Amino acid sequence: MAPRILLCGDVFGRLNQLFKRVSSVNKSAGPFDALLCVGQFFPDSPELLDDFMSYIEGGSHIPLPTYFIGDYGVAAPKVLMAATKDSANRGFKMDGFKVCDNLYWLKGSGKFNLFGLSVTYLSGRKSLIVQQFGTFSEDDVDALRAIAEEPGVVDLFLTNEWPSGVTNGAAASDIPAEFSESSGSDSTISELVQEIKPRYHIAGSKGIYYSREPYSNVDAMHITRFIGLASVGNKDKQKFIHAISPTPASTMSSTEIAMKTTNTTLSPYTSTKENASPNDTAKRSADSDSQHWRYDVSQKRQKHEAGDKLCFKFVSSGSCLRGDTCNFRHDTDAREHCLRGVCFDFLNKGKCERGPDCRFRHSLQDEGDKHPSRKPGSEYTRSSRSRECWFCLSSPSVESHLIISIGENYYLALAKGPLVEDHVLIVPVEHMPNTLSLSSESEAELLRFQNSLKRCFKNQEKEVIFFEWASIRGTHANLQAIPIPSSKAVMIEKAFNLAAQKLGFEFVVKKFDSISDGRKFLKTQTDGNLSLFYAEIPGGTILLHHVEEKDTFPAQFGREVLAGLLNMADNADWRNHKHNKDDEMKIVEGFKDRFQEYDPNH
Repeated sequence: MAPRILLCGDVFGRLNQLFKRVSSVNKSAGPFDALLCVGQFFPDSPELLDDFMSYIEGGSHIPLPTYFIGDYGVAAPKVLMAATKDSANRGFKMDGFKVCDNLYWLKGSGKFNLFGLSVTYLSGRKSLIVQQFGTFSEDDVDALRAIAEEPGVVDLFLTNEWPSGVTNGAAASDIPAEFSESSGSDSTISELVQEIKPRYHIAGSKGIYYSREPYSNVDAMHITRFIGLASVGNKDKQKFIHAISPTPASTMSSTEIAMKTTNTTLSPYTSTKENASPNDTAKRSADSDSQHWRYDVSQKRQKHEAGDKLCFKFVSSGSCLRGDTCNFRHDTDAREHCLRGVCFDFLNKGKCERGPDCRFRHSLQDEGDKHPSRKPGSEYTRSSRSRECWFCLSSPSVESHLIISIGENYYLALAKGPLVEDHVLIVPVEHMPNTLSLSSESEAELLRFQNSLKRCFKNQEKEVIFFEWASIRGTHANLQAIPIPSSKAVMIEKAFNLAAQKLGFEFVVKKFDSISDGRKFLKTQTDGNLSLFYAEIPGGTILLHHVEEKDTFPAQFGREVLAGLLNMADNADWRNHKHNKDDEMKIVEGFKDRFQEYDPNH
């Protein structure tokens, strides 16, 4: 059965009016599964604050799950700051920060599943001054552009502002008399909706109701329906509540998805381009370049098809869905430089227009950096790069389906391209370069994960090896955990020592009575100036190697050693053993079942 969803425009804090109307509609035409609110959610005047806070503080009841993106208005910073500090909202929350019972704030931008529907959103409004609440950033927009590249059809796209040009090519008789392009419209939204191609685009902010004729999309079979909603309690009594019941695209056949209505028009954004003056076209092209050039999207392909541009998706993440069909260069050296903190603009163009305001390095050499606070591992770089990091739970790049268990300071996840099926990573929630630099409180949680994994694998007649490449240029730390058959455990130390000899070094070997004692020793070995590799192997043995800055060291050394020991040489490179998302999800679910009784967070 298709989910039943209510949509609402600007609430302006009028929750009494809103939920009275919702309860009435739910009783007469429901039940509905959720309410999605676009436009300003918080009060526009202090007089409404008492009634509004009654719902936030639990005195009044919210009748069904309600999601909002309009994180601005009276008291918004206070309420939302409290939500971000709530322990229930730790970690990956793309599907909403809980504000109170049945009320969820969709922060920044993202994509999540709602009763089978694929929902994307952009919270806040466009502003020259990006604030903590109420505005969206370039990173939020970038995240949606990356999401647009993912396979599958997006069902709903929620924005506060309308897309510029949405009425182009529409029937004039249907356009509200109060409509004005000059306020509450944004060209960035127009660009995003062309890339995301949702089946429904919902927006608020103009204070008027408008349901546009469906329009076709370029390079897609399905149509898009735009719905602009009026504000709650508006004096003109325009429609502020709208009900839809779409079948999730993921369950539809290609024939069903491709069905069009008799009143389907061309895309209004295509019409905009065709009817624009040469000056407008040139300006739009320049704006598009500044927004799109880093991303492997169709517009950028046309502009740089013959050029030798780098693929941002590959350089930033190590993989690109288009593979050999990508028109941009997949350069492993560029990726390595990027991981070391070099600016992508500098790598791709030879210059960066942000100049001294750029948070990354404008040199392939590490010496002579005039901004020590921007060096990899610094607080400045950690906070800025965490938004693009694979491992940060708050990042749009995180692959949440790989996560197995989340604690306060660490989480457990399946390794990408795992060496063996139970190859997992223990990853800090905080963006830190290595696990040895975290607090003693964090260390205690890490030890619980390690001991739980040891017990779990022992029950499968396996031993587990933990290892970490703690580079001073590391981005986000991860302690790798790989189980091997107990029968091969006696060969581990020899295998590591032989590999070390081939590279021309010897391990420092220390034996301890417990994992805890071993890690206390390791913490004394980090001073921020030397990289190190260490392995914790069965029997309480620590293998340690300090790496001078001028020396090279294979980042996948630990994996390569164990691949040889297990006769899995082809799997030494994770890219040779990648799985598709469905298979990864099956592996994760299987591991969760086996690990459940040992999970310290269960």
